[in-house]
This record gives sequence, C-alpha cells and structure tokens, in this order.
Amino acid sequence: MSFATSGSFPASLIPAQKKQALSNNYLNFADGTSDWAQQYLPELYEAEVERYGNRTLSGFLRMVGAEMPMTSDQVLWSEQNRLHVSYNECNAKSGSTTDTIQIQLDKANPTTNGRGNNTVAIKANQTILVADNATGLITSKCIVSSVTQPTGGATIAEIVVVPYAGAALPSGLQTTGADTLNLFVYGSEFGKGSDDASMTSIEPSFTEYHNSPIIIRDKYEVNGSDAAQIGWVEIATEDGTSGYLWYLKAESETRLRFEDYMEMSLVEGEKAGHTVAMPNQTSVNLKGTEGLFAAIEARGNVYQGFAGAAAPGSGAMGDFDEILKNLDKQGAIEENMLFLQRQTALDFDDMIAAMAGGGYASTAAASYGLFDNEEDMALNFGFSGFRRGSYDFYKTDWKYLNDASTRGLSKAIDGVLVPAGTSTVYDQMLGSNIRRPFLHVRYRASESEDRRYKNWITGSVGGAYTSGVDAMSVHFLTERCLVTQAANNFVLFKAV
Repeated sequence: MSFATSGSFPASLIPAQKKQALSNNYLNFADGTSDWAQQYLPELYEAEVERYGNRTLSGFLRMVGAEMPMTSDQVLWSEQNRLHVSYNECNAKSGSTTDTIQIQLDKANPTTNGRGNNTVAIKANQTILVADNATGLITSKCIVSSVTQPTGGATIAEIVVVPYAGAALPSGLQTTGADTLNLFVYGSEFGKGSDDASMTSIEPSFTEYHNSPIIIRDKYEVNGSDAAQIGWVEIATEDGTSGYLWYLKAESETRLRFEDYMEMSLVEGEKAGHTVAMPNQTSVNLKGTEGLFAAIEARGNVYQGFAGAAAPGSGAMGDFDEILKNLDKQGAIEENMLFLQRQTALDFDDMIAAMAGGGYASTAAASYGLFDNEEDMALNFGFSGFRRGSYDFYKTDWKYLNDASTRGLSKAIDGVLVPAGTSTVYDQMLGSNIRRPFLHVRYRASESEDRRYKNWITGSVGGAYTSGVDAMSVHFLTERCLVTQAANNFVLFKAV
C-alpha cells in the first residue's frame, strides 16, 4: 500500500526547487468559498479607532455633591417652611354684607409654619394685604375682625376683613370667581387696654421628605475558550484597560457602562406610582427612587422654552431675568452652577456676549468663590463664570444631555441650575453636625457590608475557582439614592 499524502505536504501541493508560483504549488482560493485577493494578508490597523472620543457620562454628581453611607431602607429629612403667613388662590365670598374671604385649606397653598390640615393660621386683629391673583396690581390693606375655623372635617375657613382705605374692598377684589385673591399677614393692631385672649400661638411644623435606595446591578461573562483566544485588535478604553484580548475590552466597557448607570439612575429615577411586580421576581415589589429631574419637577422650578425662537441672545436676557426674580423668592443662594445642553449653552453665550457689548455693569466676572476664587481652576473643571444681579453663575456643558445614545435622543431637557449651597444636618454615622451639599448621594453600608460599589468574580476562568462553570462572570452591584434638599432653589430647563 502507499501513503495517501507525501509527508507533511497536502495532496494538492507539490514542492518546487524555486520560489515561483506554479499551477501546483499555491493555495487555491478560487474554489467558490474565497477569492484570489485573500492569498495575501490584509493590511491591518491593529489599533481600534476611537471615533466617539471619551464615551463616559458620569461625573455630574461627583462634581456637585458628595457620597455618604446610610444603614436604612429609607432616608428621611425635613425642610423648613416659610416664616411668614400667606395664602394663595382664595375666594371672595358672594352675597355677604361684610367683606368675607374664604380660604380653602386643601387647595390654597399656605406658605407658613405651624398650621394643621384644617386650621387657618390667621388671627383676629392681624393686618393683611389682599391682592388679586390675576395681576397682583390691585391691593387693599385690611385688619381681620374675626376668623371662623372649619369644623367637622371641612377645609374652608372664613375671615372677615375691614379695609383701612374704605368701607369695602375695591371692586377688583370683590370678584366672586374661584381662586381670585392672594393675601399675607404683615402685622397687627390692637386698641388701648386690650388683651391678647383672641391670639393663639403658631407652632412650627415639619415638612418631611423621603427617598429610598435602589439596587443597580450588571454582569459581564466570558467562557473559558474565548478567554484563551488571542484577539488581533489592540484596544484601549477610557479606564486605561489595553491589550490584545478582546474580552478585556468587553469587561471594561461593562464596568464603564455600570458606572454611568450609577449616576444616570439617580438623575432619571422615578418613584413607582403603583405596584411594580416583576414576572420573574413575584415576591419583590419594586418601588423606584426619586431622581434629580423628578425632584425638581415635584418641588422645584421648571422653566420652559428658554430664549424661545428669538434671534441669538435677544430672547435669553428677559427669560434669564425672570429666573433671577424667581430665585429672589426662594433661598437667594449667591452661587449657582448651570449644566446645559449645547443649544442652551450657546444661548447663554450669546446672551453674555450681548450683555458685555451693551456695557452692563452686572456682567462683571463672577467671583469664582466656589473654586477658591481662581478662574484657572474653574476653567480646568470646564466652567466659565458670569455675574448678573447679586448672583454668580458657573456654566458648563453637560455631556449627558448631548450624547446621542442618552438624553440627546429626547431633547426634552435643556439643562439644570444647581445651587452651590450646603445645609447643616446631624449625621448618625459620625454622631455630629456636618454640612452637606443640597445634592448628595446616600449608599447602603454597615461595618460588615459596604454596597457603595461592589465588584466580584465567579466561575472557573481568569483566576476565579468558585464554581464548575467554564466561564468567568464579573458582577457589579450598588445600592444608593439621591437626596435633593431645598429643591425650591433648583431650576429645570425644559423644551416647549
């Protein structure tokens, strides 16, 4: 018998004495599965092209807040109410021989400390200013002669007022439609020899808010065979991972994506308004968490259509001044940060340029107090500063709002104004009072378990020997929530 093949040469290849392409000594790539061009190796660029630059989006919360541990399923905090007594959207009572104003307590938006759900905080002999709700231009100063509190679970209180200027309220305040009047208390007046028997004390009440942490998880898995395969593309990722093993890039990108999720979940989070039961987790009802956007929409300020469709810079100034007037009504925090999408950032640039060209003194450079009064430090962080009125603003682009695979898809959010203030609170972990930013992150942790950022490997590949599965699984987990305190000082810019 004879050999089917001659030594190590395939049956189709016959060696020649010279280096030349003959009909019987080259690989045939014309057999229907390949073509002639593949007889030569392709020209290979080993490095992966980074066409999207730095793709990570996180960093916003690290820039404006802090991270602190907590040990509970819920974080509670209280915020002060306004000091002075005022009521919005009150009604002038019809058919009365005296000037009687009705205050519907479950609707009238009282802005004072110390009132119950069915008790009005106004007392006899107090002096009030009444204004029309539509324009605020028609006013009358009155003294309260009597107060009738609601009884039996009712929510409408009545106060009888006596105007100082005339026998009756001005005709513009006698409109009997709903929600026609606003009023606030500015003092009181008593006669000689009077007592204060009719006066009752106002006890301050707490406005309580709460939020719950959510568990965020992700996983990357590669089997043993693929882990042992040498990749032929050189990779380099945003966290410094590099090499020729493709699974290193996949693991690194999973890690980066998870770190973005840690922030995006706290920005976009929503509390569940109903029972959210997962099909594969029937015993678990998910409750959601209140993110930054939801907190501002519920308790903060929302401004729609900044600069509108006006020419560059021309419409932004009036809009921005309206925002400043509203900030005056809130905490009036001097330093604020603006995180904006591209078009809104350009509107601000045009506005500032127009202000500078007009010679406004209020356009003097911001003090950069937030950055140790160093403009270079602010620029290094990507901020530019300007001053308007009594406020300093630091403006920067927010990549999250521009990225085509995140908020750049919807274009519903144009930006957010975040105050640079802090609040003093008692920290249970430290056992002392500390100052915290209005915006900060709480994560679950105890002496035995820290869930700020957990990362572990299971399987039987890549140095892990925890199971018989022929794979390496990289697990990521965190449990956290966002605390948005004093949301009345935040502004959310939304498109129309």
